[in-house]
Amino acid sequence: MASSIFRPVTVITGASVGIGASLARVFARNGHEIALVARREKEMTLLATEIAVSAKHKPIVVTADLQRSDAPARIAHELLSRGLEPAIIVNNAGFGLHGPAAEIDRGEQLAMIDLNVRALTDLSLRWIDGIVKHKGGILNVASVAGFMPGPSMAVYYASKAYVLSFTEALARELNPLGVRVTVLCPGPVKTEFQTRAGLDARKPPPLLGRTADQVAQAGYDGFMKGKRVVIPGFGNKVVSSLPRFLPRGMVLRVLESYQRDRGRRAEGWRKPKP
Repeated sequence: MASSIFRPVTVITGASVGIGASLARVFARNGHEIALVARREKEMTLLATEIAVSAKHKPIVVTADLQRSDAPARIAHELLSRGLEPAIIVNNAGFGLHGPAAEIDRGEQLAMIDLNVRALTDLSLRWIDGIVKHKGGILNVASVAGFMPGPSMAVYYASKAYVLSFTEALARELNPLGVRVTVLCPGPVKTEFQTRAGLDARKPPPLLGRTADQVAQAGYDGFMKGKRVVIPGFGNKVVSSLPRFLPRGMVLRVLESYQRDRGRRAEGWRKPKP
């Protein structure tokens, strides 16, 4: 078959900073040839140079805005032109917005759905034949938010619920074909995510918080072991299980209070000191 001339590659989206950059490092350390995909070319080039010092392969850099509907096709064309065929897809790109859904800019919330849901779905399904051929897999990054509704971050929580549900179902469907499919559900991680979302950017609570490197390592280990769901940290495992045991109304009230408090702390943190 003609496709056999292509080299297998691990595609990692949102790979310029944070969890995405950490995932790139851990996959590269373990011998994977990787393609970094994000909007910020400068950051990805610096990361690729850093990784190349000790890795077997220097990462490929693909600059793309995944909020654009044509981005997956452009990524596919770029990889094809380099003789590469995705064997593993790591869908990490995503963002959140804090505040009441009726008050946040509607266009920004729809852009969140484009990135967190549409692009992830497209990239998960686009190269299935190659993934099956290489016995590769798909690692989708969701969140503990995917296990519950989230007043004051309604669209973000809903988008991660989609990622969780979609990935678990896909894992079931592709398992007979020898394909690993894993959803990584971290709790709070100190990255640029908090700043963009309008949240307190200080260090998260010790029982819930993990570093980007810790999350990436847990995600890689779980993916390689064929786990369907990976939740880094005992505290986050407990939090993700609470909606199964508590009344739905109570869960909504607790999360509403939690998100309001995060918003107030963020406002206080951003105000200049007198």
